[in-house]
Amino acid sequence: MRDAYHEELDSIGDGLVEMARLVGSAIGRATTAILDADLKLAESVIEADQKVDELQHDLEARAIALLARQQPVATDLRIVVTSLRMSADLERSGDLAQHVAKLARLRFPERGVPQDLHATILEMGQLAQRLMAKAAEVIVTKDVDLALQLEQDDDEMDLLHRTLFQHLIDDRWKHGIETAVDVTLLGRYYERYADHAVAVAKRVVYLVTGEHADELQQDVTSVPKVDGA
Repeated sequence: MRDAYHEELDSIGDGLVEMARLVGSAIGRATTAILDADLKLAESVIEADQKVDELQHDLEARAIALLARQQPVATDLRIVVTSLRMSADLERSGDLAQHVAKLARLRFPERGVPQDLHATILEMGQLAQRLMAKAAEVIVTKDVDLALQLEQDDDEMDLLHRTLFQHLIDDRWKHGIETAVDVTLLGRYYERYADHAVAVAKRVVYLVTGEHADELQQDVTSVPKVDGA
């Protein structure tokens, strides 16, 4: 019975990793769709989000069943509760990738991004994909140091997000209001996607240590340096 219980816990973790990989692929393909006006690719991203939703529903059902049957405590309880929260972050990430794809579909056959912003959007998409890949690795390895790095990596996304706004408020903007709205939405989608990847990593920190990531980082920075160290 106990072995089956721990196998079920492990399977919940496997489900989270699969969700992370699916939404990582989704944001990469959605980025290509919006930049290349690829309707077929956009449609595939939109349709594939159903798989992410199904995985989340299945994971939730199994986690709730474990809570009811096993009444876990201590670390096991943290695993179940934290997994539920991570699945919500990952599902929302999938939704954001789908939003990018839907914008590509809405603007087809036109490209949804002006040529002078292609490089920035491409970089945001690639960074989002890397952040989610790292989040998936954190789920597998339970590496606290790697998890804490994600918040620093997210600073790069914030910088790219600000770069978009610099273009929008520039007097030389020539692409009109509709495109400005599209670019604003895209920037928000990528920025929020990155936030969810960071949130997943932070939840792993809590799962492993029992401390919230922000508190743990404060503890590290508050440790006094030893002379000569």
